Amino acid sequence: MAKRVAVGNNKGGVGKTTTVVRLAEALAKRGCRVLVVDLDPQGNASRRLGWTFDKDAPQLTISEAIRADEPGAAAQVIQPIGWEVEYADRIALCPARLELENRMSEAGVVGAHRRLAKALDGADGHFDYTLIDCPPSLFHLTQLGMAAADVAVAVTSPEYDAVEAAIRYRDFIANRAADLSNPGLELVGVVVNGLQAQLGSHAFQRDGLRETFGPLVWDPIVPRRSVVFDVDESALPLADFKADKAPEVRAVYELLAERFVKAVPAE
Repeated sequence: MAKRVAVGNNKGGVGKTTTVVRLAEALAKRGCRVLVVDLDPQGNASRRLGWTFDKDAPQLTISEAIRADEPGAAAQVIQPIGWEVEYADRIALCPARLELENRMSEAGVVGAHRRLAKALDGADGHFDYTLIDCPPSLFHLTQLGMAAADVAVAVTSPEYDAVEAAIRYRDFIANRAADLSNPGLELVGVVVNGLQAQLGSHAFQRDGLRETFGPLVWDPIVPRRSVVFDVDESALPLADFKADKAPEVRAVYELLAERFVKAVPAE
């Protein structure tokens, strides 16, 4: 059975989706089988993994799986990604489109917070990891991800607002996981993304993160590099991207994947 990991922050723009996609890539390169569940209606993880919506033959998305409210419904929406690299067949996707926002209206329905967990039941058993890319909020869609997850990981940039939002994410898990019928959920890691070491404010927040979260802060810290933005914009794997800084960035995410596997060993 896959280890399910909810990846989130209460603020957007911190590199959460980038981290999910690049961790999935690095884990697949290690031989792991990874399912990415795009739980953000913006669908950025889906696009960056090379998935496109076909208007002539519309594909099912994670929204339909949640709406079905049936065990294993996600099996019907799992799709291959669009990359053309040798490890791409070890990454699969439950894609998202804007219609996922419609699930928000179901927040008050009894048991609605368990619908993603129910949809994944029996559907992701042949994967090592299920990475759930949560939207930048603590509302219903993120709660669906938390209720379905075994553990949670926060992603933050070294900036005041992002750090405060990561603290809110941590505290929500600590105080509300039981309300989501998942009392064992815990935060197991904090990924710091987009560090510009020459900025005094970034260095200050980086040090403060270690004081606030202690050993939960994972090394290495991801530096801010233009190649990360370029590869996301192009919806390409890092392995295909030719740039001066690409080898450095690939090495960072491979080390992060090693840290991830230690913190979240596959079953």
